[in-house]
Order: sequence, then C-alpha cells, then structure tokens
Amino acid sequence: MYAPQGVKTSKDFPVPDMQKAWVLGEPGQLIFKEKPVPVPGKAEVLVRIDAVAICATDLEVIYHGPPALIEGGLPFNKNWTPGHEYMGTVAALGPGVDEYKIGDRITVEIHAGCGQCKRCREGMYTSCHNYGMNYGDMNKGHRANGFTTDGGFCEYAVNNINTMVHVSDEMSDEEATLVVTAGTAMYGLTELGGLIAGESVVVTGPGPIGLLGVGVAKAMGASPVILTGTRDNRLEIGRKLGADHVINIRKEDPVDAVRKILGGKGADYVLECSAAPNGLNEAARMVNRGGKVCLAAFPHGEVPVDVAHLVRNNIYLFGIRGEGKSATHRAQAFMEQKRFDARLIHTHTFELKDLPEAIRYAKERVDDAIKVVVRMPSAVAQKKMAAE
Repeated sequence: MYAPQGVKTSKDFPVPDMQKAWVLGEPGQLIFKEKPVPVPGKAEVLVRIDAVAICATDLEVIYHGPPALIEGGLPFNKNWTPGHEYMGTVAALGPGVDEYKIGDRITVEIHAGCGQCKRCREGMYTSCHNYGMNYGDMNKGHRANGFTTDGGFCEYAVNNINTMVHVSDEMSDEEATLVVTAGTAMYGLTELGGLIAGESVVVTGPGPIGLLGVGVAKAMGASPVILTGTRDNRLEIGRKLGADHVINIRKEDPVDAVRKILGGKGADYVLECSAAPNGLNEAARMVNRGGKVCLAAFPHGEVPVDVAHLVRNNIYLFGIRGEGKSATHRAQAFMEQKRFDARLIHTHTFELKDLPEAIRYAKERVDDAIKVVVRMPSAVAQKKMAAE
C-alpha cells in the first residue's frame, strides 16, 4: 500500500501504489495502462482525481504536441499523461503541508511557477521562465500539469498547494471542473482592467471560455455585454449566462452590429475567444479609440494584423496564458455565489475507460458538445452508493 517516506496518508483514504492512466503515444494515440501513483514533495499534495473536463488545448496537445513541452520537446511517446481541467479530493500531504487536510475537496489551476524567475516574482507564474525545462526534476519548482508534467487523465496527480482552490459540497464534480475555464476568462478581464462595472464588453466566440467570459463579465458589472458567434444555440446559452445582446456573424457584420448597439461608438473592451484568423482585426475595429483587446485563444498559424490601425487608435493589446494571478480563486467565488451558472456549458459525461470516445465527442462536437467531462471510477462508485 502507498506509504512514501515523509508523506502523510490516512487509513480513511487508502491510496494504491499503481493507478490507471492514459498516456500519449503517437499523435492522436492514447494508451490505457498502469502507472505508479506519484509522490508529493514539499508544498505539494496528492490529489485523487474525481472528474476532469476536456479542453480544446488538450486536443491540440494530443494531436499536434504544442503547447505541451516534455523534456524540452514534443510530448509524444514519453509515458506522459495529458489533461489539466480536473478536480478531486486531497489524498496525501507532502512534507510540511498544513494548508490542506486529507479529505478536502478541491479544484485546480494548471500552473505553479518556479517562484524564482523574474516573471514569477512579478506574479506572472503562467509565464514562468522555467516552463517545460524541468520534467522529471522538480527542484526548480515549476509545474504545469497537463503541459510540462503529468496531467489529469488518470486517477491521481500531484499538485502544488498554490494551484488548488477549495470547493463547497454544494458544487458538483462536473461544475468544479469548469472553474479553471472560468478562471481563464477571469484572468483576461483582470488584465483588461478588472474594474469593469458599467463598461461595455464584447466577447467573440461562444466556446467554453467565451461563454464563461460572458458570465464573469456580467458578474463583474459590465454593461452591456455583447456576445458574437456563428451558432444560435450557443448564443442562446450566452443570453442565459448574462449577455445583453448576441450577434450571429453569419447574419450580420459584427463590427457594424456592435457599433450600432453602442450608439456608433466602439466597446471599451473586447475578449477575443474565437481564434479566427480575422479575430484580432475585427476586435480592433469593435473597440473605441483607447480601448483594450485581450486575446484568450490562439489561431493555428500566423495571421495578418493591421498594426497601423492599432497604433493610430491607441488600442491596447493583451495576450494571456491560462488562468494566472489567482484568477481561479475569484472565478470559484463567483460560481459558489451563483453569480452565473457554469453548468450550462457542460453537455456530456463519460467514464475514464471511455476517454477516446469522450475526446471524439469534444473534437468533432458530436451532439454539439461544448464541455465534455470524464468521471473517475471512484467518483462513479460513490455516486452510485449515494443514490442507493
């Protein structure tokens, strides 16, 4: 039975020595196997994963590699487990950890910076200079689960205490996996200014981040909040999350429509979540002079940018990586307070053994899948016992 030296365990939460895990082989190839349960070090805990959501970036990693960086290179055939949007239960404590206790229910964010480089000292741990340089050697302290270290498509993972957020028992496992998505939207709005009450916000692209971006913006007091996209059913979800106006860009020009709604002026802020090749240029034309644009998604390749328009109109441009500056804590607080209903974007649930099918649903948008969640065997068993 699992009992590493210096690690605190509990007989009430027995941990096995081996776990079931999916590892990435060739591009697009996931292999179900057994791996050793990892051991938490200083300032770390072992998390029993109860549920994990599938992110579009997981698909990028599984099929193409970047932005995962394992042992300084592509993540293929390195016995590495992807997945990063997970929640679970604290199962064991590393040396010196007293911030959490075994049995605590938590959700996670991705990045724990090294704490030593220039960016980490500035609080920008998602831009840690040691990103991806220390796989297998955690002495630097950097960890990005599901990108540079093993992720959550398995039963157990190690997390730094700085990457965890308590969740209440009233929040379902599925909803708790969405905190990191809401945290990414929160980070974008934080970088745009944070105090956005009474300011106009346009969110482009009704994917998971865009939809929760609407919810977060509305919770922060933005008015009006405008959502653009191509699918009426997703735009309708955006309305339920708080959008004051929705624009189907297949039916009307989004720039003209935004300016009409705002009395001929542009918006104060645009949160660009579409990753469309023309997304940045359209966003730049949606904001007023001196407005701000945050890029929360990345296109597959290089795209042309009208830099002259940005300069002439004094437009501020921000790019974000993940859910930095403790944004998950703030997003979780909004979700716990029921300021918006993140559950609206959860569409499908699978078990761990069926991960390839869950990936297919997410990749091909089967049944208009938005957020697909994978449940662990332990969590499924607990749910059945509770129902009985």
